[in-house]
Amino acid sequence: MMSGLDRNSQQGVGPRLVSIEVMRNHSELFRAECKRLMLETDKACKRMQNDDNKQLDQRVRDIQFLKKELELKLEEIIVEIDVLIALQSRVGKALEACKEPLRVTLVCLEERMKRLPSERLHDEVDRELLKEREVIEGVASLLQRVVEQITEQIRLDRSAKYQLEQDLKEKFEAQCIDNSCALLTTHSINNLQITNTVMPSLAVTPKQWENISDLIMAKAEQQKINSLSLRALVESLLEQTAADMHKQVQATAAAFKRNIHEIKSAKIQMEDQLAKILSEFASQQRIREDLQVAIAGSEHALSLAQARLALRRQRPGKEQCYDPAQSQLFAEVQQLTAHINNLVGAAAKSEEEQRALDRCQLELQENIEMKASSLYIDEVICAQHKEPIIIHNF
Repeated sequence: MMSGLDRNSQQGVGPRLVSIEVMRNHSELFRAECKRLMLETDKACKRMQNDDNKQLDQRVRDIQFLKKELELKLEEIIVEIDVLIALQSRVGKALEACKEPLRVTLVCLEERMKRLPSERLHDEVDRELLKEREVIEGVASLLQRVVEQITEQIRLDRSAKYQLEQDLKEKFEAQCIDNSCALLTTHSINNLQITNTVMPSLAVTPKQWENISDLIMAKAEQQKINSLSLRALVESLLEQTAADMHKQVQATAAAFKRNIHEIKSAKIQMEDQLAKILSEFASQQRIREDLQVAIAGSEHALSLAQARLALRRQRPGKEQCYDPAQSQLFAEVQQLTAHINNLVGAAAKSEEEQRALDRCQLELQENIEMKASSLYIDEVICAQHKEPIIIHNF
């Protein structure tokens, strides 16, 4: 019976040993699979981390490349803004430089309106002064519009500068983050502090990402081109407006010079004529005095002849003969009377001539005073105002 029991025990233990062996073998296989899996996972992790580092490095290089282009474009737009600000200052000074010439022109027009009515003619000087006012006002209006255009272009350039700076700022932040990502290890990740702020994801593709910066740089380039075109236009306008003002100021000065010469010539002629009139008046006065003396002398001779005739009428009746002496006395009285009448007529005519000469003298003196007044306004007052005016290149 005992041997039977032993055989039964051996037969019961056998299957269990087989099962245990199977389980042990399965466990060994599982352990081997786990080791293989861990090894494979470790290799995959290292490979993926290596790939991540390569991609991050490439991304950083891409960012650096775009940053250099953005920085170059930013430097160009900053230089352009500085140049435009300097140009704006020049235009502002040119606009300010128009005020004094315009004020002087208006003063000259106002002073010339103070001339006497007979001299207040719309002459060449007035025409040139009015044209000068028109030119200066036109230049000032044009420069004011130019200042506004430059101000607007500076605003656009600054807007482009702001977009470049913002893009650079974001590129810098992205580069720092990617550099930090590249430096992260499994050991340093525990010390990493990440804020809870989550930026909205725009789901931008790499091509779109690059196109955004290209678009910003293209806008900045366009504004730079616009600035260059505006600067070229403004430089040309400054040169042309200064030349126009200089030309017109010179034309007005030439008109003043010619008018002063004409006034002086007319005044000299009048003064020469006045001197001759005064000389003639004095001569006429002397002639009149001589005529009065001659009339008095003739009247004395007439009185003598008439006295002789009256005395001879007292002769006795038969002695009152119409003899040659009597005939001579009658003829002498008639001739002296005729001479006296002629002398009186000449004296009256001399008086009329003197009055005419006196009227001429007064007219000449009045005209000379008017010419002197006009000459003073043009040669002294206007000249004093216009002499300091020099049109420089803007």
